[in-house]
Amino acid sequence: MQAHYDIAVVGGGLAGTVSALAAAAEGWRVAFIAPKPPRQDGRTTALLTESLDLLSNLGVWDVVRPSSAPLRTMRILDGTSRLFRAPPVSFHSSEIDLDAFGYNIPNQPLFDALHAAASSQGRIDRFEATLRTTEQGEEGMVLSLDDGTEIRAAAALAADGRNSTLREAIGIKVKTWSYPQSALVMNFSHRFPHGDVSTEFHTEQGPFTQVPLPGNRSSLVWAVKPEQVDDILALPRTQLNAEVERRMHSILGAVEIENDPQAWPLSSLIATRFGVGRTMLVGETGHAFPPIGAQGLNLGLRDIRQAIDALREAGGPDGAAQAVESYNRMRRLDVTSRTAGVDLLNRALLSSYLPMQALRAGGLAALSSIPPLRLLAMREGMTPGWRKSGPSP
Repeated sequence: MQAHYDIAVVGGGLAGTVSALAAAAEGWRVAFIAPKPPRQDGRTTALLTESLDLLSNLGVWDVVRPSSAPLRTMRILDGTSRLFRAPPVSFHSSEIDLDAFGYNIPNQPLFDALHAAASSQGRIDRFEATLRTTEQGEEGMVLSLDDGTEIRAAAALAADGRNSTLREAIGIKVKTWSYPQSALVMNFSHRFPHGDVSTEFHTEQGPFTQVPLPGNRSSLVWAVKPEQVDDILALPRTQLNAEVERRMHSILGAVEIENDPQAWPLSSLIATRFGVGRTMLVGETGHAFPPIGAQGLNLGLRDIRQAIDALREAGGPDGAAQAVESYNRMRRLDVTSRTAGVDLLNRALLSSYLPMQALRAGGLAALSSIPPLRLLAMREGMTPGWRKSGPSP
């Protein structure tokens, strides 16, 4: 069995599904190679305004908005007991003339809405088989699946994650490194309203971050040492509730964990290139890092926009070879700078080296006390080159 497409998208996660929808919106016929995910995703993702623009253009934002909560203030509190401690820092969206920086969206409803949209899009054909081999040529590429299907496409987007089969097949190497941390993720209800404020406590083990959900509810990303994960997961629910409230310093009152916590090891990855031949890497296929500063999926969605832009400017998927070279140049600075920034912030938080602690505390103090610096940090944290237009929720 052989089928011909304008573009193949490999990977059925959030980045892969958005890629398929964005390509189909251009009028291209899409082969969506998307095996079913191994488990439900209990995490949430804070999407910034430009990412919400993309979801809106794809017809998905109105579906997931009722499950989401605005992020109007992002606050950093030093929860360490170290010699050098930083003052509180708050970033308000109103300072840069935005109603909200973005919205916090549960991953599973977002995933379900994206897949429903892909299923109803007539230009997308989904294949639930697994990619086995790939051949790239001057005129196109052939992707062979484990069920015997052969797909011919003019271009491909690799969105199959950190252990990407497609990335390996086209010979792109990656640099990887791990951290002595795992992230516990859970949702919880609380007595007092959050006021659309996300609070990130910096602790010796990493960030402990509360992010708003609708009503008196929030999501939590809690970085701990890997050897502590099993003990925390084994806590009776009443003890876990009390421990989360204690670490939150009761700023939201009593809490009630809603779901079974999930644990995810923390590591980083960056590719040596973001495209070769007729294939471009998007999302965690090309870069991954700890959940700090709401950068991960937002960076991946920016990959998708620029990949589609590059293909369009090259005349469509047939011009993929030209588009790939342009895309690789466009993504280099954005991806490397944000990967390095998140890595430095996380290492500074974990470091017991006094000069590093002083540097971190001094940097946060500068953000707190120097408004132009704080405004610059907010604008560049939103998007490179900053534009203040956003969705109109």
